[in-house]
Amino acid sequence: MSEKRLDKNKTKQLSSNGFPVVGVGASAGGLEAFKKLVKAIPETSGMAYILVQHLEPTHESILTELLQKISSIPIYEITNNVRVEPDRIYIIPSNKLLTATDGILQLSPRPAKTEKNMPIDVFFTSLAEIHGSQAIGIVLSGTATDGTVGLKAIKEQGGITIAQDPKSAAYNGMPQNAIDADVVDFVFAPEEIPLQLTRLVRSFQPDFTSGGDAFRQLLAILQARRGADFTYYKQTTIRRRIIRRMGLNNVENIVDYVSFVKENIQEQDLLYQDLLIPVTSFFRDTKTFDFLCDTIFPVLLRNKAEAAPLRIWVAGCSTGEEVYSMAICLYEYFKDKAIEDKIQIFATDISEKAIGKARTGTYSQNEITGLTSARLQKYFTKWKGNFQIDKSIRDMCVFACHNFLKDPPFARIDLISCRNVLIYMEPSLQKRALTTFHYAIKDNGYLLLGKSESVSPASDLFAIFGINEKAYIRKPAAGKYLNILTYNSAFKKSNIAAKNEFVQEDFQKSADDILLSRYTPAGVVINDQMEIVQFRGATGNWLEPSSGKPTLNLLKMAREGLAFELRNALHKVKASEIPIVKENIPMQFIGKTLWVTIEVVPLLNTAEPYFLILFKESMFPREPSNAGSTLGPSADTEQQSAEALHIQRL
Repeated sequence: MSEKRLDKNKTKQLSSNGFPVVGVGASAGGLEAFKKLVKAIPETSGMAYILVQHLEPTHESILTELLQKISSIPIYEITNNVRVEPDRIYIIPSNKLLTATDGILQLSPRPAKTEKNMPIDVFFTSLAEIHGSQAIGIVLSGTATDGTVGLKAIKEQGGITIAQDPKSAAYNGMPQNAIDADVVDFVFAPEEIPLQLTRLVRSFQPDFTSGGDAFRQLLAILQARRGADFTYYKQTTIRRRIIRRMGLNNVENIVDYVSFVKENIQEQDLLYQDLLIPVTSFFRDTKTFDFLCDTIFPVLLRNKAEAAPLRIWVAGCSTGEEVYSMAICLYEYFKDKAIEDKIQIFATDISEKAIGKARTGTYSQNEITGLTSARLQKYFTKWKGNFQIDKSIRDMCVFACHNFLKDPPFARIDLISCRNVLIYMEPSLQKRALTTFHYAIKDNGYLLLGKSESVSPASDLFAIFGINEKAYIRKPAAGKYLNILTYNSAFKKSNIAAKNEFVQEDFQKSADDILLSRYTPAGVVINDQMEIVQFRGATGNWLEPSSGKPTLNLLKMAREGLAFELRNALHKVKASEIPIVKENIPMQFIGKTLWVTIEVVPLLNTAEPYFLILFKESMFPREPSNAGSTLGPSADTEQQSAEALHIQRL
């Protein structure tokens, strides 16, 4: 086959991209890996392959000439503005950067020697933005880390990520780095990749008419195990994650996989973690952070009441990189304005594992990409081969496990950042999330979304503020919080659709869920240091964020009149390990007196001490039958004295 160069004029008639686009990156030792991979690509794979070689700028590439000798597939060296089509191979020319824009391949000059050159990351990242779940990234032999950041972007969009088996690589630095960064779905030798990829792509688009019940059973199992309903998440992404777990467990049939998952709690948890796709990085999309500093922060500072804290909520924060990036920007912006101690950053995620990592603020060498050397030196301390963010930045942030689709939201928020989370949801679920965010944000507050997201499902609630950076301002409409625990249409649909063997066996739990959601009082779970680790139900009548530095300390969040009683009850429960109830405690709420009963219950059989605090409003004050009564044998009269003290204060 003679060498071909494809230009814009020859591609006007090509079809638009409705097929997988495979980016393949390699550096040192990559030629041999490229040969093995290309030789194994079938003529009718239905995919387009785009090869990016990381070479020195003075090194002339002869890759096109070499590869066309071993393949009957058309191979093209790219010129500018090429639109790809399936069953073709495209190769980057020497000394160029390649990006995908609106389905077209564009070339640009390679950066100057003084700048970091990461051509594989650049292309993979653009591929993810344009082709979403149709993007596939493969990292072959090479040194250093090029490709890892790009694979993160592809995985985040629901695409497939593959690394060459390091044992088969001439230089294993690039594939091993990607594997260590936990951004690789599959590991294969180069000659195995095309066949495996064809199998994977076909299995990601299966006929689920026969396996539909099995698919819904998996979602029901996860909901029963972890309380998360994935029914209205993007099904393509969900199914890809399921197929990945099937492949890792050598299970080919989804019905067999359901049986495996039912009997394997560890696999339930691993599948759950896979579905969450915890992909993030420091200062991801640097222009967004520049926009915050140049445009959003000045407005927030100008509109902020003098004594009020600046309240920011990062929803879907994953392992915390974006949160700390936000905190660093705020610290740098407000440092000379003497209000950094009045900044509250609340960071939440559905994943307990991700929140646990975020709280430590400790990251590996692979995870600090995106940080400048100046910021790394200023805000991080090297510790045991990792890097921990300084306490001054950690203290600005409060992390909590929280599902914004189900749990009550924070209130009076100035800015919500929820980037690259809504892309995994169907429009109906996006609308529910946006409605919740509208409820939580102050008048003239802001919402920040990811590049591939918009407020179109709830355009009546937000107006565009920064179209290039996906920033929106809250419209002055009545805030409405939709509690979806019981009457959520998604909840009802998923339960109706999942009337199968698993759900029938679990009817008691379904009934329990409804009873709990309707009749169980609101409450929180706290640890031994009185830090709230979980909210259960609407607790706004009893708890509110305190002014000053952000905190989830129970006593600091308790409304006036409750802190003393909570401290006293917890002291008794810790000493006796017996639940205690304190009735008819007077407290202040919006200028009026409410009466509340609290119940403190120690949680048994846990690795660390935890306590459940329940709140229940009394409709009218009455004489307690046995003030401070316990659910066990002990009782006391301290509450009577405490109530008298509170009454004197009112």
